[in-house]
Amino acid sequence: MTLSNLIAKDLLKIKAVFFRPEEPFTWASGIKSPVYCDNRLTLTAPEVRADVENGLKSLIEEYYRGAEVLMVTSTAGIAHAAITAHLMGLPMGYVRGGAKDHGRQNRIEGKLLPGQKVVVVEDLISTGGSVIEVVDALRDAGAEVLGIVSIFTYGMQKGLDRLAQANVKNHSLTNFDEIAAVAAEEGYIAAEDVKRLIRFRNNPSDESWIGEAK
Repeated sequence: MTLSNLIAKDLLKIKAVFFRPEEPFTWASGIKSPVYCDNRLTLTAPEVRADVENGLKSLIEEYYRGAEVLMVTSTAGIAHAAITAHLMGLPMGYVRGGAKDHGRQNRIEGKLLPGQKVVVVEDLISTGGSVIEVVDALRDAGAEVLGIVSIFTYGMQKGLDRLAQANVKNHSLTNFDEIAAVAAEEGYIAAEDVKRLIRFRNNPSDESWIGEAK
């Protein structure tokens, strides 16, 4: 079993990611989605949590040798970055959406020195906007951003384009296609639904898949 397959099975099992193509969810943007994702649920499932944090550790060790600090977007990924940093014996911190309006008015919390090699930990990547803001903030602070590791990525073209434009790579534990395939194999959804799910992933603004015959 590959790491991607293991994490897909884990996330489906605890309903951190689950599909509902017949009753789509509505995102804050108004987009209708057949998938729901809440990786915070991994924190309350110790076995899955261990798979996730050890998986993130293995990705960092494989793709970003020389990492000196782990940084994360606030707030969903903070616990994952903290546990992974503990496993690796590395410092970690997080980046706020904006600078505080009191105290030291920090945007980056935790010690970060110019020139330090940083890996950004993210729980979920869809269009990539939030994580790119973090990368930009870290670069502005003088850090060398080696790349990103994430638990789950949709693989949406907009997100892929943004990562490419920012000249930063992401390595995810699992992805939309893997989870859709596992969901069909294990009976969470009908096998015929996979094509509908991929159509959503390829063009989220096209809702023609909704209500389509299986």
